[in-house]
Amino acid sequence: MPSSREMQRLRAEHAALVTLSRIILTMTEARHPSDVDKLAVAREQLREALVRHLKCEDWILYPRLMSTGDAALMRITREFEIEMGGLAAEFVAYDEKWTGERVAADWSGFCSDTKSVFDLLAMRVEREERELYPLAETLYASGAAVGAPVMDGSKVSS
Repeated sequence: MPSSREMQRLRAEHAALVTLSRIILTMTEARHPSDVDKLAVAREQLREALVRHLKCEDWILYPRLMSTGDAALMRITREFEIEMGGLAAEFVAYDEKWTGERVAADWSGFCSDTKSVFDLLAMRVEREERELYPLAETLYASGAAVGAPVMDGSKVSS
């Protein structure tokens, strides 16, 4: 079960993802790409933050929540796992499709795809914040976390 510190970290990662998404979306409001290097850096930061966040959820958070024995939490965790697999695949396809050259060649297409993918990502973050994380925090607060491994950076220890 995640600790309150781990949940704070996951929430901070959500905030970073939202901030990076907004930066990129603001850039897409221009009629033409103004600073492709800055856009590339922002996209790389978003990609790295998202991958790191998904690994924490997939390898640590979801398995812990599934092992609680709480039927409602296990059900919603499984729903999120299945849904996230589709969103992660969609993000990877988007990211691979839009190389720097392709962005420059089809700015309007890139802007449209970016808005679509980022809308899905924003909805996902909002749902986790509203539905999943409060359940995890409630179980943590109730003491259900006793004996669970602790997540420290990129390492897991018990």
